Amino acid sequence: MDEEYDVIVLGTGLTECILSGVLSVEGKKVLHIDRQDHYGGESASLNLTKLYEKFRPSAQPEESLGRNRDWNVDLIPKFLMANGELTNILINTDVTRYLEFKQISGSYVYRDGRISKVPTTEMEAIRSPLMGLFEKRRMKRFLEYIGNFKEDNISTHQGLNIDKNTMTEVYYKFGLESGTKDFIGHAMALWTNDNYLTQPARETIERIILYLQSVAKYGKSPYIYPLYGLGELPQAFARLSAIYGGTYMLDKPVDEVIYDEEGKVSGVKSGEEIAKAKIVIGDPTYFPQKVRKTGERVFRAMCILDHPIPNTDNLDSLQIIIPQNQLKRKNDIYIAVVSASHNVASKNHYLAIISTIIETDTPHIECEPAFKLLGAYKEVFMGISELYEPIEDGTKDHVYISKSYDATSHFETTTDDVKDIYFRITGKPLVIEKRKALTNEEDEE
Repeated sequence: MDEEYDVIVLGTGLTECILSGVLSVEGKKVLHIDRQDHYGGESASLNLTKLYEKFRPSAQPEESLGRNRDWNVDLIPKFLMANGELTNILINTDVTRYLEFKQISGSYVYRDGRISKVPTTEMEAIRSPLMGLFEKRRMKRFLEYIGNFKEDNISTHQGLNIDKNTMTEVYYKFGLESGTKDFIGHAMALWTNDNYLTQPARETIERIILYLQSVAKYGKSPYIYPLYGLGELPQAFARLSAIYGGTYMLDKPVDEVIYDEEGKVSGVKSGEEIAKAKIVIGDPTYFPQKVRKTGERVFRAMCILDHPIPNTDNLDSLQIIIPQNQLKRKNDIYIAVVSASHNVASKNHYLAIISTIIETDTPHIECEPAFKLLGAYKEVFMGISELYEPIEDGTKDHVYISKSYDATSHFETTTDDVKDIYFRITGKPLVIEKRKALTNEEDEE
């Protein structure tokens, strides 16, 4: 370890591993250290033993839950948008060679105490109980506007300026009811609250386009998910980094980050060893003095079930969104469901992970409606995560810190963070060219 590197990366969360992989491909000499003995950091997937160690150290898993190695429980419940930025990065870096994906079978939205499938086809929209007949026509006009929208063709803008008109004004133009606005804003644009209504419409429209393009890719839902859990994603980028000379050290303590007389980072100390580098990237847990709380805390409950979610046609995987208006809250509640068919649970078992931003001192009671939708569950593990962000941008001391994983249901904000850190380090936007696929022999070298 006593040598010089271009970049040292601390922690093996997804953000850190993507940056490690990208910088290695660009020819940087990268050392990647994690104090934990497994990949993933805050975005790891845990087997039963590690899950109990983390959340219930004095208890043992029941035998009925099956083999330890059959379980890979995600600490952060997120799916990938089929046409999203993370999927594009995976494809262009050829990291998909180390991963296998399965489509999430459905997306549901909660209204008036029950859940309904988010329609993905015109036939589903016609049959959907989410809208009345006249509202379906208005919704169809709105979706036609989204589908026909061309930036450089003003005739497709229908008199709207999406950089000036708010989303409330766009909804008003199409005469959409409040329930439909909820459905569009939260189940399609995937906003976690209603702040977007007073913002210029551009980002919401771009999010709806991404949703519709992702649905169009495979049908059923806009989401895909890696077999064996989300912890596979950082491992895949770690392999990419290793192929290009990156060095990985797990279960390695980080005792000190060292700075020179000018206050710029110069290396990392572990025991008696020092690794030198002029750039250090890391997650917030390695830099408690350099991060601040965002003021938001995320509640997550990992529930183990031995049956599919009621009223979902026995689907093996799905997402349920409970828009905040439905429960008179400020933030949505998400439920991500995966199962044995994704190699994350033992046979005939399902994993349902509830997550939301906390609004009271009793988050489990805030989420009572979500728990009710699941039916009976065999086990539940609850955790609260503080969300952190860096105080400075890293340009002074060359320490670049990622943000905590937020409450959103997908990885688009994570890839925004990756692109932002990359730009601060290099001064140029992250553009990932399609990489030549390696042969198996080259991969093993």
